[in-house]
Amino acid sequence: MKRRSVLLSSLAALPLALGAGCSRTASARGGGPPAVPVSVAEARLATVADRVDAVGSVEPYETVSVKAQAGGQITAVRFQEGRDVKAGDLLFQIDPRPYQAALSQAQAALARDQAQASKAAADEARAESLFKQGVLSKEEHDQAISVAQAQKATVAADEAALENARLNLAYAEVRSPISGRTGSVLVHEGNVVKAVDGNPLVVINRIDPIYVSFTVPEKRLGAIRAAQSRGALGVEALVGGDTAAPPTGRVTFIDNQVDAQSGTIRLKATFHNADGRLWPGQFVTARLTLGQRENVVVVPTSAVQTGQQGGYAFVVKPDQTVEQRTIVTEPGSEQQTAVTRGISPGETVVVDGQMGLVNGTRVQVKKAATATASAAAPEVAGGRP
Repeated sequence: MKRRSVLLSSLAALPLALGAGCSRTASARGGGPPAVPVSVAEARLATVADRVDAVGSVEPYETVSVKAQAGGQITAVRFQEGRDVKAGDLLFQIDPRPYQAALSQAQAALARDQAQASKAAADEARAESLFKQGVLSKEEHDQAISVAQAQKATVAADEAALENARLNLAYAEVRSPISGRTGSVLVHEGNVVKAVDGNPLVVINRIDPIYVSFTVPEKRLGAIRAAQSRGALGVEALVGGDTAAPPTGRVTFIDNQVDAQSGTIRLKATFHNADGRLWPGQFVTARLTLGQRENVVVVPTSAVQTGQQGGYAFVVKPDQTVEQRTIVTEPGSEQQTAVTRGISPGETVVVDGQMGLVNGTRVQVKKAATATASAAAPEVAGGRP
C-alpha cells in the first residue's frame, strides 16, 4: 500500500517537471525563432543630381543611300566595304564609253552650229549695210536678221547639250557625297544599274559626330526647358559592359510635339565619336543631368529590392523587427539611391541579409557591418557615380 502511494505521487509530479523543462528550453531559445543577422544603414537627407535615365538608340549624324545618276554596267568598285571614305572619293565606275561618245557628238554639233552662226552673223551685217543703201528689200533684211538669231539660239542649245553630256560623263564616276563609314556593297562589279530610280549601291553613315536619340516623360519637359535656358544640357551615354568613363554629349534637339500615345517627347544628343565607341543601332542608357536637388532622402542602393509590386525595402522598427515597405525611387548610382516616397530621414533600413526576412522578422544588427548612408561614397551631382 505504501509503495503504491509513492508511485502515484511520482506520476503526479511528472507533468510539472516536464513543464518546467520545456519552459527552460523555450527561454533558452528566446521565446521564438532566432533573430536574423543583418547589416543596416540610416536614411538621410542629401543633395543629389537631378537626372533622367532613358533607353536611347544611337543614330548616324548623316546617312546617304548612294544611287547611280547614270545608267550602265559597273566596271569597277573603288572602295573596301566597311571602311571610312571622304567626301568626293570615287566609289563605283560605270562604263563611260556611251557618255564619252555622246560628249564627242555634242562637241561636234556645237562646232558645226558655231560655224553656221558666224556665217549668219556676217550675212546679217551685210544685209544691214545694203538695206541702209536701199539696195536690199526690207523682207530680205528681216530674213537675214531672223536666220542670224536662230543660229545664235542653236549654238546656245548646243552649249547646253554639251554641258549635259559632260555631266552624264561625270556621273559615270559615282563619288561619295559625304565623309563617313561605308556599309556592304549592294551592287557588285558587272551588274547593270539604272539611273536614279534603281536600288542603292551602298549606304554611307557619318558616325563622327553621332546622335543618341531617347524619349523622356512629358512631365519632365518643363524642367528640361528650364534647365536648357540656363545652359547646354549634358548627356552621358552608358554602354553596357563598358567600364570606361562614358562618352558625354549635349542635347541639340527637342521634338516640337509630345507623342500623345506614349506621353513622351523625343530628344537627341550630339556626341563626338572619333574613337567609334558609339555605333549606329546600338542601345545605350542616356543619362540627362538637369541640375541638383537638395534635401532628398537617400539610402544605400543595396537596400532597394525589387518585387512584383515594384521597389521595396526592409525598415527596422524600434522593437528590432522589420517592416517590408513599398518605396518609390529615382535612378541613382551604385552607392546610393534617392527615395521619393516610403522612407523618412532617420529611419533604419536593411542593406544586407534581406534573403531571410519577411514582415515582422526579428533581426540582430551585425555591429561590425553596421553603416549609415552617409558612409557610402558620395555621389557627385551631375557626374558619373
